[in-house]
Amino acid sequence: MKSARAAEHRKGTYKNRAMRVALVFSSKNGTAEWARRKKMEEVLEEDGEPPLDMFAECDSDETIRAVIQSLEERHEVIPVEADSEAYARLREAKPDLVFNIAERLYGVNRESHIPVLCEMLDLPYTGSDPLTLGLCLDKSRAKEILSYYGIPNPAFWTVEPGEPVPSAAALPAIVKPLFEGSSKGITDNCVVRTRSELEERTAEVSARYNQPVIVEKFLHGREFTVGLLGNAPSYEILPVVEIDHGLLPAGANPIYSYEAKWVWDTPENPLPLFRCPADIPDSLEKRIRGVVERACRLLRVRDWCRVDIRLDEREEPNILEINPLPGILPNPEENSCLPKAARTAGYSYSGLLHRVVEEAARRWGLQS
Repeated sequence: MKSARAAEHRKGTYKNRAMRVALVFSSKNGTAEWARRKKMEEVLEEDGEPPLDMFAECDSDETIRAVIQSLEERHEVIPVEADSEAYARLREAKPDLVFNIAERLYGVNRESHIPVLCEMLDLPYTGSDPLTLGLCLDKSRAKEILSYYGIPNPAFWTVEPGEPVPSAAALPAIVKPLFEGSSKGITDNCVVRTRSELEERTAEVSARYNQPVIVEKFLHGREFTVGLLGNAPSYEILPVVEIDHGLLPAGANPIYSYEAKWVWDTPENPLPLFRCPADIPDSLEKRIRGVVERACRLLRVRDWCRVDIRLDEREEPNILEINPLPGILPNPEENSCLPKAARTAGYSYSGLLHRVVEEAARRWGLQS
């Protein structure tokens, strides 16, 4: 499972020239302050507090420090909060490369904001371009493209706020906000088995997140997540991670819900939900890798990504979501799947980040 590219990073035989790298992030504290000043009143709960999952996609201080320390092994790092001052800071700093991990908070195009600024300023940046980030965050648009090209994904129906759920929607189903990540809005009760549950949950999610919802046919098979590094046509697909639903609390639905990710699983009491590499036949692994690579090529994913997969009743891998701005929690005790898969492939945490810099530098012609 150890990759040759990972070995280069372990031995230090591959190195980019030293650069000035701007790390652009959405910190939990910084984003909360911005939201309080700008438009928090639109999303406050009845008790005056924000929803518990509001800042789930934002970066912790621990993650930001770990990324800075890793990049500083080879480069000068300029930290930049992805707030309303980010454009001016980037314009003034004129970095050689922007390392983008910023999710931001509002809007279907929020993950595209920083890449758009980089393109306006003619700054090279890591990761996928604004169009790919926007398409992948909008679950229905991504699934429309996958469906057009015959890539398996669960049947789905999009429901606009205030509209009825289509009568054709299959049960059981899973109900999700259309434009969210990090399991926001995907709580344990989002798997519904009756029409009344479906209508109630759809209305609740749409009102809570002020956006359309996507209703997907619920697949009962095994669930996996797959990390990917590099660029087409030479993607490196990392060892497959399986999510073992049998280790969830008794009575929980077999999904990687918000509770499973952020409530039941804590550093103090970790849930050992993940097996990497997954214990699967070679034939299944080949099919999973094939569907992941094809989906990422079609959506023009760049540098890094994580793809969620679930098996249908025929044991065929279906794409659930494509995450071209993946989470990278540094603590091995926390269940962050891309770093977990990278470690299995032989990368250290810093080696993973240096690999992303390497790929971006190659694309932008920054290598010496």
